[in-house]
Amino acid sequence: MPEIGEVARIVNYIHKNLVGKSLAVVKAQHDENVFGKVGTSAAEFEKTLTGKKVVDAEQQGKYFWLVMSSPPHPLFHFGMAGWWKIRNLETAYYRPSKPQEDIWPPKYWKFTLETASDDPKQPKSEHAFVDFRRFARIRLVDCAAQDLRNVSPLKENGPDPVLDKDILTEEWLVQKLQSKHIPVKALLLDQANISGIGNWVGDELLFDAKIHPEQYSNTLTPAQMKQLHKSIQYVCSTAVELLAESDKFPEHWLFKHRWGKGKKDDPQRLPNGEKIKFITVGGRTSAIVPSVQKKTGEVAGDIDDDENEGNEKPKSTKRKAPKKEAEDDEEPVNSDSKPRKASKSKKKAVKEEPDNDDADQANSNNVPIREQPPPSKKAKGKVKTEAKNSSHASNKANAPRTPKTSKAGVEPKAIEETDGLRRSTRVSAAAR
Repeated sequence: MPEIGEVARIVNYIHKNLVGKSLAVVKAQHDENVFGKVGTSAAEFEKTLTGKKVVDAEQQGKYFWLVMSSPPHPLFHFGMAGWWKIRNLETAYYRPSKPQEDIWPPKYWKFTLETASDDPKQPKSEHAFVDFRRFARIRLVDCAAQDLRNVSPLKENGPDPVLDKDILTEEWLVQKLQSKHIPVKALLLDQANISGIGNWVGDELLFDAKIHPEQYSNTLTPAQMKQLHKSIQYVCSTAVELLAESDKFPEHWLFKHRWGKGKKDDPQRLPNGEKIKFITVGGRTSAIVPSVQKKTGEVAGDIDDDENEGNEKPKSTKRKAPKKEAEDDEEPVNSDSKPRKASKSKKKAVKEEPDNDDADQANSNNVPIREQPPPSKKAKGKVKTEAKNSSHASNKANAPRTPKTSKAGVEPKAIEETDGLRRSTRVSAAAR
């Protein structure tokens, strides 16, 4: 998501290429998410802007707007993947991995603007707002330009760390931190508290302040809160001054080394070898350096320890299949041969049994753990033969017997009984 630095980059491009010019052609295609959810339509947008002059462009955090020669004024938010493009000029803050198609209007455009070209020294400029994920928002705010920050939605947003330094003082921040009992990163990401801080900026300033993102805001020490204020000012101001040009960011920044998460054989580390780990805070993936960002107070959940810090997974709590389950997976054998164990794939299926609280959770063969399948046809044949030859065997098995010693000193019926049990065991194994 474009954050405070990326939005400042676009405002800079607008100042250079659009401010002071009149809009000769305005085209918009309606998107119920982008326009409709905030009470605007593409037709209204076209009608309002056509023929007007762009007087200025301003920003508050992740919001930016055009100051027109008369109200209403268009107010924009990029959402997750929105962006502002200018024909024949690269505005991206990163280098695309693949060559971009040279088409105009660009894919996923929501509106295009074309300036008048009366002056040959100032050729026309063409602009487009694009968003393939449709989380962007385009509004028309009908008020005086100087009052824009005092009406919705800007008035519900907190101070801008760069523009409102007179508001976002150390004392203000201390009061805000102490009034909340939430993870400090969650507080920073809430635009109602501070405008413009997104995921990567939040990670960067917490790394600079040496604060763990999960620590509750009201457990920070006075020294930590003082340093956090300095880090907010430093990181946000630097990102804006450099217009989010990441190649120009300081080499010691976490930003320069955090990307590439999940690549095989490529653990994320700082140049000094300190490991970068990833955790989830406030529903967002957060990059941290555990050796730098220590937990010094109560932490969200308060159950993590140093061993489980970062993206290391805690010990598995999955239920293991009973030992008998593995034994039941043996193949049927003759009495003269040793049992052959189940294949590795079968054992693995038992070991990787899904974690579920239901007692009848199915294993990899879709058979409930406590429910055994019926015996095979071969096994049924053995059972029927045994039943035919000894229909009263089950009654004898439960009846008291008088031991009769054979020549070998073993009671004959016991041998037959033992054989029967062995056969029964083999039948059960075959069934399983």
